[in-house]
Amino acid sequence: MDDLPDPMVLYRVDPDQNMARYYRLDIAIDLFGAITFSREWGRIGRPGQRRVEVCESEAVARQNMRLWTKRKMTRGYRPPN
Repeated sequence: MDDLPDPMVLYRVDPDQNMARYYRLDIAIDLFGAITFSREWGRIGRPGQRRVEVCESEAVARQNMRLWTKRKMTRGYRPPN
């Protein structure tokens, strides 16, 4: 649990469609010691929406992070250059 992955931020920018979005994925330990997986998304430069899930284990949180990264990259989101 000491070696949690760094947060991942993905971007989807298309000036032709006036699209500038971000998607942030993070695994953390809350104040009660539970492993949480959080997703935050919205328009770049604006406050976004956030959803936090408590996971059974770090392995489940990592699996969720891989799953959501794959989903978002399929939709055109990419890591920063």
